[in-house]
Amino acid sequence: MIVETEIYDPERYSEYQAASPDAVHAGGGRFVVRGGELRVLEGDWHPSRLVILEFPDLETAKRWYSSPKYEQAKTLREGAAKLRMVAVQGLDELL
Repeated sequence: MIVETEIYDPERYSEYQAASPDAVHAGGGRFVVRGGELRVLEGDWHPSRLVILEFPDLETAKRWYSSPKYEQAKTLREGAAKLRMVAVQGLDELL
């Protein structure tokens, strides 16, 4: 899962940041990247914040996104940030 985030209200977004790890772990996922310094090396994509999540497979990632625990966390970021999120099948699933 790759997530690009534009934060409009850092204080309110911090509530989401505090709640999301429990939801991710409960859904079978883990953080690979959570913010941190980034550098654009090519192209015109300039995200302000990136998060990469890993799940055992694509179906688990889709179930997590719709789970009650993550739905509850999402309400905390309403009006605080805009996310662009994609789930992509990993290499292990293809082999």
